[in-house]
Amino acid sequence: MKYHVVDVFAQTKYAGNPLAVFIGAGHLSGEEMQAIAREINYAETTFVLSEDQRNGGYDVRIFTTNYELPFAGHPSLGTAYIIRKEIIKQPVETVTLNLKAGQIPVSFGEGAASPLTMKQIPPRFGETLTADDLAAVLGILPEDIDSRTPIQVVNNGIGAAIVPLSTLQAVKSCRINRDAFRSFLNRNGIITLLVYTPEAVEAGHDVHVRVFVDDNGFPEDPATGSACGCLAGYLVKHRIFGSASIDVKAEQGYEIGRPSLLYLKADEQEDGSISVSVGGNVIPVAHGEWLQA
Repeated sequence: MKYHVVDVFAQTKYAGNPLAVFIGAGHLSGEEMQAIAREINYAETTFVLSEDQRNGGYDVRIFTTNYELPFAGHPSLGTAYIIRKEIIKQPVETVTLNLKAGQIPVSFGEGAASPLTMKQIPPRFGETLTADDLAAVLGILPEDIDSRTPIQVVNNGIGAAIVPLSTLQAVKSCRINRDAFRSFLNRNGIITLLVYTPEAVEAGHDVHVRVFVDDNGFPEDPATGSACGCLAGYLVKHRIFGSASIDVKAEQGYEIGRPSLLYLKADEQEDGSISVSVGGNVIPVAHGEWLQA
């Protein structure tokens, strides 16, 4: 069985979020896919079940080291890139993935260096949370949390708590308390915690982001399309940039040595829903043959 490794949301090789993509994995059971994902030990690993389309898309399953996900951002972009390059072998404009959360179309720009873009499921906005225990979870001072906008759970297939912080230094200072963090996630029924500030390290970027997860030794994610898609909807809903439409660049992964860049677009529709697209670059790293016992 062939597999490919790519870096997603990366500006250079060995930045961004690494992903392993397996092709022709329909003969594997879910337990076997889970075992391979655990052996790969990336944040996520994807499995393209067949080289043939079904209902206009390619059947794909996404696994972390511990469980299967209905949707995830960087696996969607990276898998679509490999499907076009290794299966379709034609410069098509769109590749559609059939995921457990629904169909996700991924669009390709012109030129090899153009970022890929995925249209996400419109975010749903859940409860607002208090800042009482979050300072302890994040290892920061209570005043580092920006009280002008709410802490809110947002869900686009994966739930994330969006936490606004007051300064770039506050975001960079976060140090997760793992026990308090697990308790916070369990109480709120989510798997990711995103902190952000509308400042940036790099000129030309708009938002600095960190995303914390609790999955088998991955306390922080270098680039997270699903959570940043939730953030894009949040930025529009709460008019963080003063508009019902945004087109911003979010930097992530700087604190863990894998700097990433995500292109976030979101627009509020007439019915009140928010349309979200997340884009980024995909860089091939390696490929090989997986030897099964």
